[in-house]
Amino acid sequence: MAPVIMEATQERGEARRSAEKPERGKGPTVATRGTLRYWAAAKAAAGTAEEPYAAGTLAEALAAARQAHAAEPEFARVLTRCSFLVDGDPVGTRDHSTVRLTEGGTVEVLPPFAGG
Repeated sequence: MAPVIMEATQERGEARRSAEKPERGKGPTVATRGTLRYWAAAKAAAGTAEEPYAAGTLAEALAAARQAHAAEPEFARVLTRCSFLVDGDPVGTRDHSTVRLTEGGTVEVLPPFAGG
């Protein structure tokens, strides 16, 4: 498990609560580990069905994935059209830098598809 970073001014209980369930868009990001799961065209562009992430926010996880797949230009193009589910919750139009990731969580990367 990744270490929890606390500010010196936080009280112990406050820091513990924020480590257990971080509020979206508040405080410093702490890298957590989980899984990026790719579907359909995203899976084809990534060349894999899933891969691990170590990031505090969705924006950080996607930036790391883009960097890891820099040799595959189709990957970055597909990501711009994708929708995302974080631990089963739709991200929608929220700023990806405000969407916190959880330890052991899953990010579903869903390209557009017909018939749905």
